[in-house]
Amino acid sequence: MKTIRLTKHANGYVEMRGFTFEEVQAAIRGAQWGPATNGRLECFKEFSFHAVWNGKYYQTKRVRPIFVEEELEIVVVTVYTYFY
Repeated sequence: MKTIRLTKHANGYVEMRGFTFEEVQAAIRGAQWGPATNGRLECFKEFSFHAVWNGKYYQTKRVRPIFVEEELEIVVVTVYTYFY
């Protein structure tokens, strides 16, 4: 099993976009991968949220990492989160 590493860019958005490394790992390890732009890959996983984010209550959070699969590791370029 390849290790998963966040780039400095992706790591810089953890708090701003409201995701955790564990959620990114769960998405990559448990969801179907598909093509993204510039030869990258993407996937998404929905999580039960039931909390307030930026002053509004949401039931679900979707975590969508954009990544590259290299020979020895998976490098996460950025992560998008959606609350609904």
